[in-house]
Amino acid sequence: MKIGIIQQSNTSNREDNVSRLSDKIRKLASQGAELIVMQELHNGLYFCQTEDTDVFDQAETIPGYSTEVFGQVAKETGTVIVLSLFEKRAAGLYHNTAVVLEKDGTIAGTYRKMHIPDDPAYYEKFYFTPGDLGFQPIETSVGKLGVLVCWDQWYPEAARLMAMNDAEILIYPTAIGYESSDNVDEKNRQREAWITVQRGHAVANGLPVVSVNRTGYEADPSGQTNGISFWGNSFVCGPQGEFLWQGGKEEDTQIVEIDKERTENVRRWWPFFRDRRIDAFDDLTKRWGK
Repeated sequence: MKIGIIQQSNTSNREDNVSRLSDKIRKLASQGAELIVMQELHNGLYFCQTEDTDVFDQAETIPGYSTEVFGQVAKETGTVIVLSLFEKRAAGLYHNTAVVLEKDGTIAGTYRKMHIPDDPAYYEKFYFTPGDLGFQPIETSVGKLGVLVCWDQWYPEAARLMAMNDAEILIYPTAIGYESSDNVDEKNRQREAWITVQRGHAVANGLPVVSVNRTGYEADPSGQTNGISFWGNSFVCGPQGEFLWQGGKEEDTQIVEIDKERTENVRRWWPFFRDRRIDAFDDLTKRWGK
């Protein structure tokens, strides 16, 4: 399967962001991409640096504007597209939601982000209700996609449950970057930890992983911090954690080919699912061990 990656730097001009994304989808499709993955909340700026009730005006229904616009592009190009949207479910009820569009432009399925952070410059709990759709892969014409979102990346349980429900690939749209007050060593540690934990999900579950991050600098609208420099570094790795491609910090589009049959072979060599001690895992549902 050929996967198209779009790592983009956004501005406050949402129409321009969407137009540039659409053009990049067309370009990747013309080069043979069958599945296109974009970054978290790809239509605009990462608005969670502050808590502002006016931002809720940016939310949209599903189906709605984005599923219509990108649905037309999916149908035009014959590609499956993974969207990441600010969903308005009802008045006062919003989610960070991934939507997968089938190549005919219809909605194949949705996933609502389950783990919601609340840290300086990442005030997501103000905006997003935790997901309620569970960890269910989305079935498409290119396979069963285990779509998760950003903060979900740090939780092996999420990746495991997607794998146990027959996901053929793990996909993470994400928005993460450097805090300006951290020194260079700390910035490097954070970036490498982010890459390493996701490669670990690939290894532990014998599945390819696609992680697509934002890039570019985005100022803090409140002026209280120096903003976020998103570090890019989107990547694709195989079921043994091996890099198939890794981007840098600049805008990028890339096609990466994965071999879905390799999962079967890797799981024969490393039968982690055979050896899981499910009889001793009950405590995983507790907040803490004591």
